[in-house]
Amino acid sequence: MARGKVEIANVDTANIKVLSLEEQTDLFKKYQDGDISAKEALINGNLKLVLSVLKNFTFRVDNLDDLFQVGVIGLIKAIDNFDLSHEVRFSTYAVPMISGEIKRYLRDNSSLRVSRSIKDLAYKALKIKDELTFLNNKEPTTMQVALKLGLPEWEVAQALNSLKDTVSMFEPIYSDGGDVIYLADQLSNDESVYDLETKIALRNALKEIKDKEKYIIIQRYMVGRTQTELAEEIGISQAQISRLEKNGLAKIKKLIK
Repeated sequence: MARGKVEIANVDTANIKVLSLEEQTDLFKKYQDGDISAKEALINGNLKLVLSVLKNFTFRVDNLDDLFQVGVIGLIKAIDNFDLSHEVRFSTYAVPMISGEIKRYLRDNSSLRVSRSIKDLAYKALKIKDELTFLNNKEPTTMQVALKLGLPEWEVAQALNSLKDTVSMFEPIYSDGGDVIYLADQLSNDESVYDLETKIALRNALKEIKDKEKYIIIQRYMVGRTQTELAEEIGISQAQISRLEKNGLAKIKKLIK
């Protein structure tokens, strides 16, 4: 059965060559010895990696040509930096780099404008995150990244949050029997600001709850950390963090009524 011809950026995706492990290793050795033609062969032989990553972003744009070309840039960077001595499969190394390049492109071309200084800080934080993950074999907390950068945790958290995808208020989030519920339906319509008495009551209530509950609530709702991050820091399970958070919130609600 013949495969259909699908072209992206003038590349016939049905006829992309796939390299064997031996061919790939041989080409990397040649390229790292100065054979530039081997680099071109490595690029052409790994275009399917770009296509596999691209599937995760097809809903984000109408024209995939640009994203494919950006993904190829990520592939080239991976080829230039790959080290055979690490004994890691090239695909394992390349996929995060291709994905990262595409995500950066989408962020930089988002309709939501974020200041360059915040973006720069976010990219530095992501780099530190990758380094610490590689070093410790687990993802670091925002606090650990902040300590490495010598910055307040809230500032790093804010920068990382600026890179998160924006979602339309009219994004459908649930459908029940044909009735679609949109994100806007779940948002509060109350534009009132807490009065001074409520703020004072809240501050006093925080003084009345246990220290661990107070710390978790402040970290969760003022700093923006996740329960998983707090569980790793404190050394207890996420379920225990959730329980302490709920207990603390229940006490606060009771105290400020």
